[in-house]
Formats: sequence, C-alpha cells, structure tokens
Amino acid sequence: MQITRVAPVENDAEPGEDDPDGPAGRSPLAGLYGIARACDHPGPAMSWRHFTASVLSGSGGERGEAWVACDGGRTSGGQGERSQIIGNQVAGADQVAGGHILHFPQDDNTHLALLRLMTHPDRRREGIGGALLDHAIGRARDEGRRVLIAEAAADGPGTAFAKARGFSPASTETRLVLDLRTADWSGLELLRARAVRHATCYSLERWAGPTPDDLLGDMAGLTEGMNDEPLGDLAMEDQRWSAGRVRAREEMLARAGQRTYTMIARHTASGEPAGFTQLVVDAERPEGWARQSSTTVLAPHRGRRLGLVLKLANITWFRACEPSAERVITWISVANPHMRAINEAMGFEVFDTWHQWQLDI
Repeated sequence: MQITRVAPVENDAEPGEDDPDGPAGRSPLAGLYGIARACDHPGPAMSWRHFTASVLSGSGGERGEAWVACDGGRTSGGQGERSQIIGNQVAGADQVAGGHILHFPQDDNTHLALLRLMTHPDRRREGIGGALLDHAIGRARDEGRRVLIAEAAADGPGTAFAKARGFSPASTETRLVLDLRTADWSGLELLRARAVRHATCYSLERWAGPTPDDLLGDMAGLTEGMNDEPLGDLAMEDQRWSAGRVRAREEMLARAGQRTYTMIARHTASGEPAGFTQLVVDAERPEGWARQSSTTVLAPHRGRRLGLVLKLANITWFRACEPSAERVITWISVANPHMRAINEAMGFEVFDTWHQWQLDI
C-alpha cells in the first residue's frame, strides 16, 4: 500500500465531466472522489468540480492537500504528480482504497489541521484508515500543527474510529432541513411581518454572486461576527476576516461552481452593517439541494429579531430565483438554542447529528 499526494489543476473539471461518472478511471483523485461519494451520508453531495476546488482550498482560505492510498506499486514522482505507477500501468480510480484531505488554516488558527479521512466501504477493517491517520498526523506535524480536528456522523463508522484512535469529542451539531415544497409560505410571511415590527430601524440589502467591491469591508466585519458561534471544547481561536479574505473565499466558491445569495441588514440612521445571512446552491448540479451558510447579527443589534427577518427575507428571494431548489440544509450547534429556535420557527426539522473530534498531536 502506497500513500501518494494527488493535486488537481485549477478548473480541472472540463465541460461534460462534472458528474459522478465523468472523471472515473482518470486519476487517483477521481478514485478518492468516488470513495467520498460512496461514504456520503444522505444530503447534498459535492460535485466533481466542488470536490476538486475544495482540495485546493477550504472555504475559509485554508491551504489544502489530498493523499490517496493505492494498492501496491511505487509512486511516479514528486508531490505534484497526479498519477501513480502500478507495474507498467497508471493507477486509476479502481486502485484507490482510501485517502485523506488536510486543510491548514493560514490567517489564524495556525496550530490546527482539519482532516477528512475516507476508506472505501468495501476496504474497512484492513488497517487502511489507521495508516492514513498516521500519515495525516505526520503531515500535520511537519507543518507545525498541534491539533487535528475531524468530524463524523454520530451514527457512522467515523465515530467508532475516532474513539478508538484517542480523539476527544469537542462539539456536536445537528443538520436541519427545510422542505421548500411543503413549507407553510403564508405562515412564514406572517412570521416575517411580525418580526419586522421589532426591526423598523433597519433596511435590507441583497445580491447574488460576489460581493460588490464597496461592500467587502462590511462583509469582513459581519463575517467576524461568526466568532460568537458556540464551539464547545474545540481548540479554535477567533477567525480574522479582511476584504481580501472575503474575496478569496468567493473566488473559491466560484471555482467550485457555487452560487451565493446574500442578504445584509443595515442600521438606517448610522449606516452600520448589523447582520447577514447567506444561502449557497451548486449552480451546475443542485440536485434539489441548497445550503444555508452563515447567519449572524452583531452584538449591538441583537434582540430585534434581525436574524429571523434576514433568514425569512433571504429564503423567500432565493425560492423565487431558484425554483428547482427543493430543500435547504443547515448546520447548527446544539449549544446555540437561539438560532435553533429561529430555524424551528421556520419549519426546519432535524436531519441527523454530527460530532467534531480533536486530537492533540
């Protein structure tokens, strides 16, 4: 078993390739993508384009790298190689037994490495996952990282693996889903009308796609408001956001084929940005799913139901723009009862539960 680094080129997904079968057999990275799809829990799955973009960079600008475990043979060269030689043949998707993706935060939290580890469902209990974890720990140490963080579904094999390898449970989140086909839209409109009465000093602004240049500073300040999100026992520091980092995140999402719908609230008298929310959809392969991304209201503006106003306004606009969207999924910490109450008032229902695990290395 050889563990080899694989790396996509930017815009690697060529026209006509962005489907689960398109890249199959082309490279070990395609094999890892196939394993990721096989390991996915119900819910939105990453397209090939989104997957390759996420290998290059995390959503917060983290530098990424991917490694695959292939059966037999020797590597074909340096870390940038996209293929592996098995005898006289180029290794393909069918020879990949597992792999891992590591993300290394660059602007803050430089003591962390974020891990996604996958083993083919038919190859579990062969020691492949353990070998991949040992390799990931080595890579993280090489980068000067002290803590490894990974997540796993509460009812999935990753939870038992994390416990066996000494990870500690650090936080718990639930995924909630709103079915747009059966949502009570008239009830939601009434809910929004009641909430707006508490937020008459605010106006809403919205845009699809990248943030206008003159609003990047506002978005940086609003995104830092996410630092108030409860993190349980995760050894994470506050994230620092700048206009440049906001733009870099948007460029990553564009490479991944994702389209964003952003709504912000602004205090009318002072002009200060007060809160924002964002929905994300795969522009090429939505498969009926959308993802609720960040939502926050800055501390001086809380207590006016702005979070509810923002989410209701944005989802109504989103539904008009994306009529093929059927469901919206969101993550919420179990330690965040306020945001959970907002979601439940909108009709979101519990989908599943996930744990984040950390290991001091």
